[in-house]
Amino acid sequence: MTVRSVVSGVGSALPKRAVPNAELAQQVDTSDAWIVERTGIRNRYIAGDGETTASLATDAARNALEHAGIDAADIGLIVLATATPDQTFPSSATRVQAALGINDCIAFDVHAVCTGFLYALSVADSMLRSGNAKKALVIGAETFSRILDWEDRTTCVLFGDGAGALVLSAEETDGGILATKLHADGRHNDLLFVDGGPSTTGTVGKLRMKGREVFRHAVVNLAEVLHEVLAAAGLTSDDVDWVVPHQANARILDATARKLGLPAEKVIVTVDRHANTSAASVPLAFDAAVKDGRIKRGDIIVLEAMGGGFTWGAAALKY
Repeated sequence: MTVRSVVSGVGSALPKRAVPNAELAQQVDTSDAWIVERTGIRNRYIAGDGETTASLATDAARNALEHAGIDAADIGLIVLATATPDQTFPSSATRVQAALGINDCIAFDVHAVCTGFLYALSVADSMLRSGNAKKALVIGAETFSRILDWEDRTTCVLFGDGAGALVLSAEETDGGILATKLHADGRHNDLLFVDGGPSTTGTVGKLRMKGREVFRHAVVNLAEVLHEVLAAAGLTSDDVDWVVPHQANARILDATARKLGLPAEKVIVTVDRHANTSAASVPLAFDAAVKDGRIKRGDIIVLEAMGGGFTWGAAALKY
């Protein structure tokens, strides 16, 4: 059998504070009806004092390790996807490593915004299959609330904070991660970006987005990459039990499912509860669907995401 990366455990973590649409409507010119109609979002979680990307990532990692029945000391690789790290350097992955009590393992961050978790998953899969480690933590974690313009109702209502994690184990099996496909096209920088950075403004900056253009690209790119990854895995859409998409917008999820010819009931949706948590959204949704019993062992799962850059990607796996 081939050595593949198997999902041994899943976990997630959310900040303590839940912020429903009605609360946002008291701060900016919006309403619950306006947000729900355009995005499907009803609630999000916002990090408070003492809650950071690394602390949320650590909690998600601990939950995933417990679910897998694996000790932190067994982890040889941590890949953390985030666009909102605790510090410019060192990586937030090393902060998670230290918090978990792991004295030595490979640990680094991956930055591909909302597609970050797919990039991190692909990198970890390659490293496990090449023998660089036997067990890995792949984490998506964000505190996007700290780069939002809270006076811009077109963006501040869309995002939330959180973290999700998967434990991967290298095993000889016909399951596990079957294929990954990644893409980027930097020509679209100005459609979704943050207007700051260490080497430009010396500030963190705020998120800026042209939502209509992003929507148009997202539907096309996500449908294409899903077809691509299914072909690479030797599958068709009929083989898919569940799609776990990036939770950006309910309309994007619906449009992508229609392009693939998949029924809506096969698409895991958590955007109503968590909003867009960028790199955290795919593992958050995966964990929710495993824990509520929808995703079961042996199911064929497809993950997909698109984010600023533009970056986009997909993965097919047998859970």
